[in-house]
Amino acid sequence: MQKNKVLQADEAVSLIRDNDVIATTGFVQSCIPEALHAALEKRFVETGAPRDLTLIMCAGAGDSKGLGTGRLHHEGLLKRVIAANFGRMPKVAQAAVENRIQGYNLPQGVISKLYRSCASGSPGLFTKVGLHTYVDPRLGGGKVNEITTEDIVRMVEVDGEEWLFYKATPIDVALIRATSADPSGNLGMEKECLTLDVLAQAMAAHNNGGVVIAQVERIVEQGSIRPKEVRVPGILVDCVVVADSAEMHRMNYGVEYNPALSGEIRVPVASMVKMPLDARKVVARRAAFELPLNGVINLGVGAPDGVAAVASEEKATPFITMTTEAGAIGGVLAGSSSFGASTNADSIIDQNQMFDFYHGGGLDLTCLGMAECDRQGNVNTSRFGGRLNGCGGFIDISQNSRAVVFAGTFTAGGLKAEVGGGELRILQEGRSRKFVQAVEQITFSGSYAARRSQPVIYVTERCVFQLTQGGLELIEVAPGIDIDRDILAQMDFTPVINKPVPMDIRIFTDAPMELMSDLLNLKLSERVSYDPERNILFLNLEGWSVRKESDIDDLQKVLVNACEKAGRRVNSVVNHDGCRIAEDLYDRYADMIEYLMEYHYATTTRYSTSAFMRMKMQEALSRRGLQPHIFERAEEAHAKLAEK
Repeated sequence: MQKNKVLQADEAVSLIRDNDVIATTGFVQSCIPEALHAALEKRFVETGAPRDLTLIMCAGAGDSKGLGTGRLHHEGLLKRVIAANFGRMPKVAQAAVENRIQGYNLPQGVISKLYRSCASGSPGLFTKVGLHTYVDPRLGGGKVNEITTEDIVRMVEVDGEEWLFYKATPIDVALIRATSADPSGNLGMEKECLTLDVLAQAMAAHNNGGVVIAQVERIVEQGSIRPKEVRVPGILVDCVVVADSAEMHRMNYGVEYNPALSGEIRVPVASMVKMPLDARKVVARRAAFELPLNGVINLGVGAPDGVAAVASEEKATPFITMTTEAGAIGGVLAGSSSFGASTNADSIIDQNQMFDFYHGGGLDLTCLGMAECDRQGNVNTSRFGGRLNGCGGFIDISQNSRAVVFAGTFTAGGLKAEVGGGELRILQEGRSRKFVQAVEQITFSGSYAARRSQPVIYVTERCVFQLTQGGLELIEVAPGIDIDRDILAQMDFTPVINKPVPMDIRIFTDAPMELMSDLLNLKLSERVSYDPERNILFLNLEGWSVRKESDIDDLQKVLVNACEKAGRRVNSVVNHDGCRIAEDLYDRYADMIEYLMEYHYATTTRYSTSAFMRMKMQEALSRRGLQPHIFERAEEAHAKLAEK
């Protein structure tokens, strides 16, 4: 006989026992099985059961005011929480801070992929994600308080390399959500904006002998969901609960339903509202200069949100693919309560699959916020000011993206700045400093990134820093800003300072920046001049950035063209003052020089006031058996050329 799986919410949650391990779905404010959370809360308040549950979740799933997992704050209901984000359930976070419950704060992608480990019967997950951050057992192992003592993260060595092993926690109950269910429990997600980890969670609970409870909007006829549209097969589902009101099954807390977010329709997308020219837009404009054309990017919440708006203003959006860690690829990324979804997305994949892509190095660039930063380039976004916020996907994304931009205002809490006339003026400093002697918690390890030659910059409204082997280096300063008064006096440490260049004046003028001409290197040829009498080719790269391999390709084409016009081998002098070459591209840049030396140059010299750049260039050229000829001053470079 066919089992009727449709139950009332209170009947379904009555299957949850004391000490069970519960996994629940949801991303920020979207795809939350609100009716199930409410029924679980109601049962506990009325009966005192079930008690001492372990809650496992990825991103925060709530409104920060008591909905979603925030309903589970009642004393005695939870014993332990394993989560990537605690900010959406502040009362639960406070209980962890006060040692009333055990807690672990692990990377979102790790938790997402651990569901698959549980489903397949694997003991856990091997990954490099989290090395040298607070998740590393040498720095705390992700434990959030003193009463949390069990080690669920271990450091292991395989073939001489360090890895982290995350222990899988068997799941007893999965609370998931879909749009439709047939009487057999087959689930369709046609009106959901994300699919997240519902399949992996259901499989993990089912294969552990547990219970899978699905909240849906409606029951449909048996067999009416086409096989390829069944996202969770009925063999994995024990109970189906139909939400008793639209309020309990909103797409997210701010949107009842938007078919453009679920991918059911495509809609015309009007241009984004133009941002006012303030400190936040200055940060976004400068970060936009790092966008990799034809690349895949991820944008975090906060200041990085503005990068999408600037890209739209500057007509760059068609040339980049934006993604969210929740699984949306392409389209126009949604904000506010819909964060994580995308209007007119190209595709929506499961969250754990997106983290496979991220962990494997699929991202060309990520732009993320920062709460604290120190002299080593360490960044903290997870725990500060006595508040447990959590890392979310920050560690997964920042450690594995090819290049990273951290973006935010220089100080926080009351900062007032005036932008106009090509300048920036600080009217009032924020109450809190972001650049501190040592971050409270390491969510991103600057020294680890530097050892791996990961390109990292830190963009603020008044200056830009670059990560080097020696820590933070000040490389750009906004016009109108005094380094001593507005930068050094507002930091707890002194960064490396060589010869910072001015930030692009276009950033501080309320007019289109012609960003695409820079991203496409359309004016690169203007940096090259040739003196036929002395047979010297001058290349002025002052203030230019080598952000991606295509920049080097573009430069090589311009130089080859200039040399061919000269009609003979030339002697070149290159000005690298204020030029920035991404950490992982020095070898590729040296390859270009080697090619030019073989086919077009008679000799070449170059100069830069940056000791770091001179060192990196010398290393890369010496490995190729080339004489570096890199000097600190232009006079030295010209004198060397005169010797020939």
